[in-house]
Parts: sequence; structure tokens; C-alpha cells
Amino acid sequence: MQPATPITLGISSCLLGQEVRYDGGHKRLGFATDELKRHFDFMPVCPEMAIGLGTPRPTLRLVRDEREHIRVQESQNSSVDVTEQLIAVAEQTVEQARHISGYILCTKSPSCGMERVPVVAENGNGLGKIGSGAFAGRLMEKMPLLPVEENGRLNDPLLRENFVLRVVAYHRWQQLNINGLTPAGLQTFHRRHKFLLLAHNQTIYRELGPLVAGAGEALQQSASEYITRFMRALHKPAQRSNHTNTLMHLQGFVKNDLDSEERQDLSAQIEQYRVGILPLLVPLALIERYARKYNIDYLLDQYYFHPYPDDLRLRYGL
Repeated sequence: MQPATPITLGISSCLLGQEVRYDGGHKRLGFATDELKRHFDFMPVCPEMAIGLGTPRPTLRLVRDEREHIRVQESQNSSVDVTEQLIAVAEQTVEQARHISGYILCTKSPSCGMERVPVVAENGNGLGKIGSGAFAGRLMEKMPLLPVEENGRLNDPLLRENFVLRVVAYHRWQQLNINGLTPAGLQTFHRRHKFLLLAHNQTIYRELGPLVAGAGEALQQSASEYITRFMRALHKPAQRSNHTNTLMHLQGFVKNDLDSEERQDLSAQIEQYRVGILPLLVPLALIERYARKYNIDYLLDQYYFHPYPDDLRLRYGL
């Protein structure tokens, strides 16, 4: 289901093809420039350019100092330390980016890397891929609910699908709050996301129902706890076993309307998905068709069927 209002993603400028890298090049991410651009607006940021380093420029690296602090320094001149400047850009970006619904960072960058960025000791010895970029680290610290991924990880179909799913779901939450959060609005939000939650995290799915039901006068506190758990539930891609369980729950809503042949066909498709013969789209589309045929509005209202624009084709390999 495509949202009515535009969704904005923060993104490292080089991933849009802007020639801002240290060597004067870029790392254009085709998934962003060719696919996501049809449905999303972008807010590009290059923190290294923002602090005036220019391009081309000396390379930077993460260095762990004697106090165990991670610093961002020039690779060939450790006296040039830009850590505080990059953190300041992150702080400024956070203030300007309250409207964004997700962020795509640049892999391995000492400023923008989300994780597994190489770190060295002051003597130059490698300590492993244990760091996060200074800009990225502060961004994620200040916006802990924001869906964040990096270009390298988006080559994984499961991570790619799950990132877009989280972005769109978080945008719905932002719009709910912009329009004025009410107990009824929170209940509707939860109801329409029930099967997405069930597919991702059954434990949190069971926790959120009572939390919504008991929101009452403590609405803001309940809502804050709700969205924290909600985003935690969606953080990891749904497993095939959980999708299978969710399909069987959906099947329960339509089976009494089906004839014997239809019931057998649906059960067979769910089983074929479970063992990896069919993609998720096949049994899911069949259940949706039956829900439309028999006017089962509760199912048709579920974001699980269309969690993001269909033409992104993100579920083809699930």
C-alpha cells in the first residue's frame, strides 16, 4: 500500500552518483537511483564535504587512541583529526531530518559506515572491522528508531526487502503522530500491522496487544513503548517458518468460505512455500484473492499483503 504523503530517505551523497568521495568518484547505488526514486524523496548528505574537506582529499581512517576512544584522522597525518567536526554535522543533520523515515549509509566509510568499519591502533596495527563511522554512529544514537542500512547490505534480498518494509511502516507511524495520536488511531495502526508483526516476531506481537488495549490516559507513554517494541520486532527479516505460521493464520480466516478443492489447493501452496518450492507471493496472492471474493474486510485491511509499493518487486525471492 503506497503512502499518501511522500517519504524522504537520508542517504550518503556518493550513493546518488555525486562525485564527492576522497578520490573524486562516487559509489552510485542503482537500487536507490533506479528503483527507490520512483517512490521516495532523498536528502543527500556527505559529512566529509560538509566539513570542508573538498575532493579529491586525503583518506581518513578510524583510530583507537590510548583512552580507547575512536577517532577519525587522516591516514597519513594523525595530527589532522576531524572527529568532532563530523559529529557536529551529524547533530545538525538530526535537527534538520526529523521528517525522514530511513537512512542509507555508505559501507566501510570512516564517516558514514554503519558497522564493521576497520579500526587501527595509534601505531597503525589493525584491530579488525569493529567500528562505525563518526557521523553514522551519532546519527543512529540520536535517532534510534530510524531504519538504517548501508549500500553493501542492500545487495542482500532479505535485508533490502526488510529495510523498505521498515521505512514505510515507520513513515505510517510518523504520519499518525503528525495527524494527532489518539487511542483509536493507535488501535487501528496496530490492527492493520498485526500480521506483519506476527511474521517478524511472535513474542513482541503478543506483547503489543495488551499494551494498546491498556493505553488509556497514559497514551504518550504507551505509544512511545509501543513504537520502540514495534520497530524492534521488524528489525530482522521475517523467517520462512514465521511466514508459514502467518499464512496458516490467514488461512483460518478464509477456509470456511472455501470448497474442498480450494482448501486443498491453498494448503498445498502454503506447504510448497514452507519447503522452499514457491515464493511467498504465491500463497499470499491466493489468500488475498479469496479475501476479496468473500469480502473479508479484516484481511484486506492488513498491510501484510502490500507493505510497500508492489512495483519494487521485493518479495519475488522470499
